[in-house]
Amino acid sequence: MMMMVIASDVLNTSRSSEIEEYDDIDDFYIPYDQRPETYIVPVVFSIILVVGVTGNGTLVLILLCHANMRNVPNIYVLSLALGDLLLIVTCVPFTSILYTLESWPWGLSICKLSEYVKDISIGVSVFTLAALAAERYCAIVNPIRRHVAGLSAKPLTVLTASLIWVLAIVLALPAVLFSHVPAIVLGGNHSILICSPFPAEFGDGYQKGIVMFKFLAYYAIPLCVIAGFYLGMARHLILSTRNMPGELPGCEQIRARRRVGKMVLSFIIVFVICFLPYHVFMLWFHFWPTSQDDYNVFWHIFRIVGFCLSFSNSCVNPIALYFISGTFRQSFNKYLCYCLPDGCVVCGGSRMERTGTHGGVGSSQRSRGIRGTFYETSFGSTFRRHTQESTGVFEMASIEKTKPNPCDRRLLAE
Repeated sequence: MMMMVIASDVLNTSRSSEIEEYDDIDDFYIPYDQRPETYIVPVVFSIILVVGVTGNGTLVLILLCHANMRNVPNIYVLSLALGDLLLIVTCVPFTSILYTLESWPWGLSICKLSEYVKDISIGVSVFTLAALAAERYCAIVNPIRRHVAGLSAKPLTVLTASLIWVLAIVLALPAVLFSHVPAIVLGGNHSILICSPFPAEFGDGYQKGIVMFKFLAYYAIPLCVIAGFYLGMARHLILSTRNMPGELPGCEQIRARRRVGKMVLSFIIVFVICFLPYHVFMLWFHFWPTSQDDYNVFWHIFRIVGFCLSFSNSCVNPIALYFISGTFRQSFNKYLCYCLPDGCVVCGGSRMERTGTHGGVGSSQRSRGIRGTFYETSFGSTFRRHTQESTGVFEMASIEKTKPNPCDRRLLAE
């Protein structure tokens, strides 16, 4: 039974664009309807699809509909959300179907496209995280210089985000050039098609090279860069809370800095958790000499869990923003939970009646309320200018934070 699981999973892993070994599997092949992952993985990926599309789609809509919210960090957030959304829309449906259909049904063009878009999306997401970490480091460590250079910062950010997409597209070229759909004979005149990025004529050297390249370019190097910037931010925030003359220990600014220190550490942990199992399995399978002989139920489960976690990372950012940012949570609720039978949400959060006139609140109220919500906070940019200290893109100020600080009133009274 163990050999049946191992042999069938070798084929399954090939169809997941990970390996390409087909020898002696026809005698041990397990039909898909007898595998638990056939039913579990599609459910997990359906949840990832719904949460990822809803969260990233709403985030993209919010940023596109409100030009005054497109500050420097939010441009990176928009690029990150687009990369995550592209990954979820183009790869999750194909991957979930591969666990329910026995043969690749989409042909060579879709095979090349899916592999290409997958690598592009992962590259955009990882490189944008690194760029965002660098921008946040500069904003926190030297905010005054950042605001002085604010006029040129936004065009530079757009250029950087565009170059990230170009770099990701170039690095993903091997996937579109070499992905193919070979036929695998299972015995009894029964054959299936699989989508694989590893041509058999290139040998094991090509597979190992691609696996190591993806580990370094899409995981190890970006993680070191992100960790370096985040540790630098955390160190600066910790030191600044100890050396802030005139502020009381319980003030909101100190608490916000401590929250950001914990938050940036949590993002590093989430990044490691989501991608480490997948890369560990790939490196072990392709570089360990006896990996195919040692493959067992543990590695079978480990591979599937790691593969699911790598996709679930695309759902983490909107969820984190929802719980951390009052502004994003308020905007998210307006766009998704404010639709009523007599109208629907339009850009800006106001309702459009069937007659074509705005209803619900007057124009003056919209100017002071809804527009104020988006413009004054602008995902926390205005609040950060007042404090002369950036607290990170995910530490967005809500309307309540613009109220007078009790600590400030106490200092004035003294």
